[in-house]
Amino acid sequence: MLYLVPTPVGNLEDITLRALRVLREVSLILAEDTRTTSVLLKHYDIHTPLKSHHKFNEHSTAEAMADRAAVEDIALVSDAGTPGISDPGFMLVRACVQKGVEVQCLPGATAFVPALIDSSLPCDRFYFEGFLPQKKGRQTRLQLLAEQEQTMVFYESPFRLTKTLEQLAEVLGNDRHASVSREISKIHEQTVRGTLEELVQHFTQVPPKGEIVLIVSGKE
Repeated sequence: MLYLVPTPVGNLEDITLRALRVLREVSLILAEDTRTTSVLLKHYDIHTPLKSHHKFNEHSTAEAMADRAAVEDIALVSDAGTPGISDPGFMLVRACVQKGVEVQCLPGATAFVPALIDSSLPCDRFYFEGFLPQKKGRQTRLQLLAEQEQTMVFYESPFRLTKTLEQLAEVLGNDRHASVSREISKIHEQTVRGTLEELVQHFTQVPPKGEIVLIVSGKE
């Protein structure tokens, strides 16, 4: 069996008892970054072997790992949150399903859920965009999103946040409401709310740090 195991996005206590049991019982843990996962395993005294499985090698390793999951239980984790959500996972899951290997995704931490709820924007229906294209197709994508009526969810690097806010303001309008959540579940967790123009001004003066989730209201 293949288990997809969510890991904490910040506080190491944000992990389920079931997730800890699975990580102890499987024969192998596939990790996006073994150094990051080692910190979690050491904290909970888990000694299961680790192997790298990330976006640079998943194309070539998914088939072999699916074959291995057919004869033993393995787990897949990302650096933080649920595997497959803007992180490696899809290719391995697809390979397992095609080979008839059972797949179980455990419920658990996902960064965008607390950010969406904390934004104060409508969250009964939303559109998850994840990371925008960095270069090719970026403007085209922004133009399409300008017509999106549901609340939109983005992941962004702190180094690109201000530029992204500026581009969104240019295409969607300065007065579109949004929120920026950073360092979710960590000591310095913060959510800043306002119009896109106000957020540009704020983060120009106060450069952001940490992992970013950007929530933008839909077109009225």
